[in-house]
Amino acid sequence: MAKKFRFSTLLVHGGLEPGPAGATTVPIVQSSSFAYDTAEGLEDVFRGRQTGQVYTRIGNPTTESLERRLTILEGGVAAIATSSGMAAITTAVMAIVRAGDEILSSSSLFGGTFSLFRDTLSNFGITVRFVDPTDPAGFKNAINQRTRLLFVETIGNPKLDVPDIPALARIAHEAGLPIMVDATVTTPYLAAGAQLSADIMIHSTSKYLNGTGNSIGGVIIDQGIFNWNSPLFPHFQPFHKKYRSFAFSARARKLIHKDLGACPAPMNSFLMTEGIQTLALRMERHCSNALALARFLGGHSKVRWVKYPGLEDSPDHEVATRLYGGRYGGLITFGTGDKASAFKVINNLRLAKNLANIGDAKTLVIHPASTICCDYTLDEKSLMGVTEDQIRVSVGIEDSEDIIEDFKQALE
Repeated sequence: MAKKFRFSTLLVHGGLEPGPAGATTVPIVQSSSFAYDTAEGLEDVFRGRQTGQVYTRIGNPTTESLERRLTILEGGVAAIATSSGMAAITTAVMAIVRAGDEILSSSSLFGGTFSLFRDTLSNFGITVRFVDPTDPAGFKNAINQRTRLLFVETIGNPKLDVPDIPALARIAHEAGLPIMVDATVTTPYLAAGAQLSADIMIHSTSKYLNGTGNSIGGVIIDQGIFNWNSPLFPHFQPFHKKYRSFAFSARARKLIHKDLGACPAPMNSFLMTEGIQTLALRMERHCSNALALARFLGGHSKVRWVKYPGLEDSPDHEVATRLYGGRYGGLITFGTGDKASAFKVINNLRLAKNLANIGDAKTLVIHPASTICCDYTLDEKSLMGVTEDQIRVSVGIEDSEDIIEDFKQALE
């Protein structure tokens, strides 16, 4: 199916198997566990001699349907759905690195990822060093004997800088290292993992993939291209010997995912599967609306600055155009001079909702410095591209004229 149909058709039909009585909607299998007729049958599933479900923490038919769809959309070999985007990052990272290892990460990250890398991983003896994602030479020079992973976002949130991921992938692969890419902001509609030469793709499915803001989830997609049969990764040897190109997904699922227990509820997997069907339509509208709003804000006298890679004067415009086919995502940031004026604009908005999420069908705003980044130092905020006057906008799919009119009246 992946070779026959184009992207929008795959959104609707990819990985979908017939349900009971010819149902075309994925069934919600709301069960914690699954019974077998014989003890031998259950043993075969546990030992991997036979496929089957045993416990929803490990796998569930509804969740498997979501995983099949996302694997096809990213052009990967396997996917693991999780309870949140942060659970996806944690699971994927812990499958690769061990105590004493280092990660090289983009410095401009989502606040939750920055906290995981700065604080939590250090408790496990893992060091994360932050590098400017738009400086491939900086990444290359920062690799040392302890480096085991490169991590970047397709578009930094909220800095909105755009790394040249294929260039970073070349650097990683020359050093025998995998590159993990959080593509939440762009989705596979703008660029799939295979196009970016990434080894592992991450999404918070709560965002654009779902599109309705009604549930939380995440996913890891294994592209199946990295050679884990390397002295740098001795803990992968038994998995590579048995599973070959599925070595990463096998280790991540059979050990880390199973042991951490960060699985999605079947209902959430169902909601994600339903939302994905309209991804192409929504992303086109998100992108076009964001460009229209960015151009309006750029011409308003009370706006000091605007960041959006779709603007021709953006330093990231060329890379974003090359990687994402003339679409630049649905996130904008802009500044009004100080925190007080930013709060005033947010408080005056009538259509846009003030909350901590992105990728909803509705237009959303937030003041990152006082919310999702409130616990960071000024230096850390600067590293992440967060300023006191910054407003982040997740542009929705409403009529662009209504969005612009809302910001116009709020500014004036």
